[in-house]
Amino acid sequence: MKNISLITEFVLLGLSNDPEIQTMLFVLFLVLYLLTLMGNIVMILVITADSHLHTPMYFFLGHLSFLDISLSSVTVPKMLQNFFSQNKTISVWGCITQSFFFTLSGGTESCLLSAMAYDRYAAICHPLVYTMIMNRTLCIVIVSTAWTVGFLISLVNCLFIHKLHFCSSNIISHFSCELPPLFPLSCTDPVINEILLAVSCAFLGVLTLPLILFSYSRIIFAVLNIHSFEGQGKAFSTCSSHLTVVLLFYGTIFFRYLSPASGSVLEQVVSIQYSVITSLLNPLIYSLKNQEVKTALQRMLRQQKCNSG
Repeated sequence: MKNISLITEFVLLGLSNDPEIQTMLFVLFLVLYLLTLMGNIVMILVITADSHLHTPMYFFLGHLSFLDISLSSVTVPKMLQNFFSQNKTISVWGCITQSFFFTLSGGTESCLLSAMAYDRYAAICHPLVYTMIMNRTLCIVIVSTAWTVGFLISLVNCLFIHKLHFCSSNIISHFSCELPPLFPLSCTDPVINEILLAVSCAFLGVLTLPLILFSYSRIIFAVLNIHSFEGQGKAFSTCSSHLTVVLLFYGTIFFRYLSPASGSVLEQVVSIQYSVITSLLNPLIYSLKNQEVKTALQRMLRQQKCNSG
């Protein structure tokens, strides 16, 4: 490999080369990104400021909002820059760094969503001892574990990227540096990296999906045993938001990372779904379908109005 000139930067082809379409896409994704930042920042501020929301569910939700900001901020700013840049390049180190933080945010969010499913199970199926089960110490341990698992998975995968040599094509048929599009560009055999990524995804699935399936199977069974339709509706409304988020996130990210990279349009659409759209929808889903959040937001706005008056 010493006689081969290794490349030092990649070219991100992005979503389109048409200048008019690029302008429309720039406006679209800029609006989506600003809405994502605004929605998730407001969620964090409301949860922090309102003492009524200092409960395990909103403790997890605050971390989820932070992860959504991180997930979209890793990719969207670079995408926006490339829409109007003639030189759509990113250094190899910059690409690996983007992959690291993207994998960190995605892996941590996977673990956090499973913890939120268990929280809803404890609240609905064991309401009398809910505060004893989901105590503050356990919540801190769960969140710390989620961040640790996400960090270790990201670190191991990105460390093994350094074992690859990129020396021929440097064109990535994608708008960001996720791990799958990098493997076909390697001059060395990336089979170890592909296996490691598949094992990491499988590990996350084994770690999180059984807990989600167990929690929601018990929740559904408990809801069906409630005799009043009003009680069933109230119980279901407390977990329907989270179930929507889980389906959106898991359905797309596992499809993306467990299927071979091909550079197709479908792959980019799927990536946009879990890296941009889901991060935008999460605060909307949790705020619009949650009366406690809407009430807390109204209290915060009234307080701000009184202070300014």
